Amino acid sequence: MRPWRSVLYIPGSNERALEKARGLPVDAIIFDLEDAVAVDQKAAAREALGKALRAGGYGDRALMVRINALDTPWGLEDLDAVGDAGPAAILLPKVDSAADIRKLAERLALHSGTANTRIWAMMETTRGIFNAAEIALAPRMQGFVLGTNDLAAEIGCRMGADRMPLMMALQSCIAAARMGGIACVDGVYNAFKDEAGLRAECEQGRDLGMDGKSLIHPAQVAICNEVFSPSEAEVDLARRQIAAWEEVTTKGQGVAVVDGQIVENLHVATARATLAKHDAAKVTG
Repeated sequence: MRPWRSVLYIPGSNERALEKARGLPVDAIIFDLEDAVAVDQKAAAREALGKALRAGGYGDRALMVRINALDTPWGLEDLDAVGDAGPAAILLPKVDSAADIRKLAERLALHSGTANTRIWAMMETTRGIFNAAEIALAPRMQGFVLGTNDLAAEIGCRMGADRMPLMMALQSCIAAARMGGIACVDGVYNAFKDEAGLRAECEQGRDLGMDGKSLIHPAQVAICNEVFSPSEAEVDLARRQIAAWEEVTTKGQGVAVVDGQIVENLHVATARATLAKHDAAKVTG
């Protein structure tokens, strides 16, 4: 199990940020060639990013490259430029359907360096939300990243702290991701200096079932890592549930009880997943 608590966007054109990212306690990095890079900087960003990827030094962090959409003038050039560096994953923006993923997978098959490259989908269009289930099952899929800003703009909704206008979209993506056995990472929180607001939105995403959150600034990392890691109380409960279950199973008894509540198979499975998340989170802190 790999943690996805903190997934930080890094502009592919910012060489200083590319270097600094090697020492950040993030679970994953999105090297961005799309929105974060101006049109006249696209070529330079590809070159800088390719150099950084080939140099390595990012440790156990999961790395993905957000290319421009394949129907833009830059998408295929992005893919060709980073393909030889063997990126672990490609993040495709504006995914509307599984056909978009299949098209990218076919293109990846043409590069010897991308034989094992996985695909992530930016879920940021209304069409994509309604096709989330088929997208989750498409070839090479590893996860969703929610593009809540673009999605809200397309819907035309007013975003409040509770994000209720987007709740259907958020829950649809989470359900589709669980069905497909892939990760689901929440959208960014724009006010990067608002720690209380970030914490509240992280807690909401965690409670909905998100695996983590995408970030726009390193200052947001610590809160995301904390919120999306199992708490000490959760870890303690998980251990006691597993121990109680194993004890009654060994003795041939039918029911385990912890803190006055019955522990069944599904609780044990959840407890083991909690401990796995706890152990995985130790890798990046």
